[in-house]
Amino acid sequence: MRFDVLTLFPELIQSHLNFSIMKRATEEGIIEVNTINPRDYTLDKHKKVDDTPYGGGAGMVLAPQPYVDAYEGVNKEGNSITIMMTPQGEPFTHEISKELAQYDQIIILCGHYEGFDERIREIIKPREISIGDFVLTGGELPALSVIDSISRNIEGTLGKIESAHDDSFSDGLLEYPQYTKPREYRGLEVPEVLLNGNHKLIEEFRQEQKIARTKAKRPDLYKKWLKQQ
Repeated sequence: MRFDVLTLFPELIQSHLNFSIMKRATEEGIIEVNTINPRDYTLDKHKKVDDTPYGGGAGMVLAPQPYVDAYEGVNKEGNSITIMMTPQGEPFTHEISKELAQYDQIIILCGHYEGFDERIREIIKPREISIGDFVLTGGELPALSVIDSISRNIEGTLGKIESAHDDSFSDGLLEYPQYTKPREYRGLEVPEVLLNGNHKLIEEFRQEQKIARTKAKRPDLYKKWLKQQ
């Protein structure tokens, strides 16, 4: 999987790749993350990539020329998709993460300030993605969230792809509670069923816990899950 990220702050993207699972995945060649700075494509001698909005209003708008030229300069794979990180996009979900993991290349547009000149959308025609109903300073943190989530669904990132199968949302439910040593801590003990080695009972317990936890914490997900049963 190759990610090509158009960003004004490539350091924000690259720094995330220096730690933990993402570092190992990039070092082993499971994923590749490249950054492209639209400032390198601007025709403005001051490297300016934004300007005041037509019609008035606060803030600055990202100009089309640097972003379109930067995008067109990316080498496209045959099986690729372009996404734009924006609060106006469709909500990012586990299902979308698994869907996007089937591509060989994902090009991501990160915005800033008051957002993109509309002609960037019209020319590039990206799939618009949002990570929630809130606004951030820029698209880098959402892009990193998307990259991290998609990478977990790629064979080899987690060592064993099965590690992702019990994650929250993998089957429409939240994950069951997890325990490790010690067996007792401050009067709280690990449930006995997890200690007896009976895998059938353990699976039944975990499924019960997933259902109960989802019903209590995310009744919206629980109702959706019930309809699918």
